[in-house]
Amino acid sequence: MKALIDTNIVLDVLLNRQPYCQEAAKIIVLSEKKIIESYVSASAITDIFYITQKEYKNKQVTIDLIKKILAVISVATITGNNIYQALDLGWNDFEDSVQYIVGESISADYIITRNVDDFDNSTIKIVTPEQFLNILSEE
Repeated sequence: MKALIDTNIVLDVLLNRQPYCQEAAKIIVLSEKKIIESYVSASAITDIFYITQKEYKNKQVTIDLIKKILAVISVATITGNNIYQALDLGWNDFEDSVQYIVGESISADYIITRNVDDFDNSTIKIVTPEQFLNILSEE
């Protein structure tokens, strides 16, 4: 099972954001145990770095945290063509458009996010961490 993990889920873990971090951390553990094949988009890494650095105010801590998460989650590349495809979607949130196109490019079964409503026209299953964990427990 292949999943694209949205920026907010990674940040929930790295920043220990309550009450979301526990379920988000379970997704990371599933990745670490190779129960799921998980990805984060290359463009999300810059946002994750910026927000984590802003929170911790320590570049080395930020680098170490991102390296730790990338040890268990693969980075999905983004091409110029992906950007054009995202622009052509016409969605309100460009970042979500890019996430969706990246999800398509890696043939993701799921996009795991807390912003489910932002992906209204998706052909990929869009789920929260809680929904994803429930799906896995039913299988």
